[in-house]
Amino acid sequence: MSKDLDNRFDFHPATTEEKKNEHSSVRMAAKALAEKVEAEVPPGREQALAITKIEEAMFWANAGIARNH
Repeated sequence: MSKDLDNRFDFHPATTEEKKNEHSSVRMAAKALAEKVEAEVPPGREQALAITKIEEAMFWANAGIARNH
């Protein structure tokens, strides 16, 4: 198996307080944006997709933190 696939699919625990704080900061910012979308965008497909994309961005940002520290 390649190192790239290992890095993509292995578990990357937050091993330092700094990493934990970075993950938490990203989650809080994403949640705040999702709450704003929920409050200001009428319910429907567009709102749901916007929130899904925010969630995806949060996942990718936290993957970047986990994989590259």
